[in-house]
Amino acid sequence: MIPVSCTIIARNEADRVGRAIESVRGLVDEVVVVDSGSTDGTQALAERLGARVVHNDWVGYGPQKRFAEDVAKHDIILNLDADEFLSAELREEIRALLSGPSLPAKTYKMRVTLVYPHRETPAPFADSTICLRLYDRRAARFSPSLVHDNVPETPDCMMLRGRVMHRSYRGLADVVRKELAYFELQKREKSKSRAVLLARLPIEFPWQFFRYYILNRHVFGGAYGFAAATVAAFMRWMRIAILLGW
Repeated sequence: MIPVSCTIIARNEADRVGRAIESVRGLVDEVVVVDSGSTDGTQALAERLGARVVHNDWVGYGPQKRFAEDVAKHDIILNLDADEFLSAELREEIRALLSGPSLPAKTYKMRVTLVYPHRETPAPFADSTICLRLYDRRAARFSPSLVHDNVPETPDCMMLRGRVMHRSYRGLADVVRKELAYFELQKREKSKSRAVLLARLPIEFPWQFFRYYILNRHVFGGAYGFAAATVAAFMRWMRIAILLGW
């Protein structure tokens, strides 16, 4: 099979990173976990599962993933977040790709589907995003942005059918903590028009609630879906307040 490095960035992910590593076992040649100072045993757990753990102080999402690319042994990279894991269908699809003499494309996109905390499968019609996660680092690399961790498409980019399962948060309190830290990074990297931010302030919460609950289909998640959409919408409103310096 074509050799692949799976890269994962992590900090205090002992409760989730194991699922990510196990989901690529037998599919990739190495798993590299770039840890930024875990205190919960993430490093030891990852090593027990066969990963190579490398420390790097936190430098932002894009730079951290670029560091992971640099320390990987192979040019073909499969990137996962510590709170994600491959579905069985995606595993087999990637296995088929890697079994050929060469990859037909330089970059591959896949659907990343939200799984609510304490559930094993996504809710009906669960929210998904399209992300580029399998690529040749000689043709494309992660952006150096502190907040936007994406890889640009190459002209031959292909879409895979299988899904990455994403346990994005441990609970609603985790959403608040995670988003606040993310918004502080945005404040450092971006300058927004104060007039535009003030104009958005009164409409941000109702619009974002409609987007998350209806357009992103949390409406199918029952009571938890309603709560998740409410918290997500409120945090988008908080983002504006933080960018305003309030």
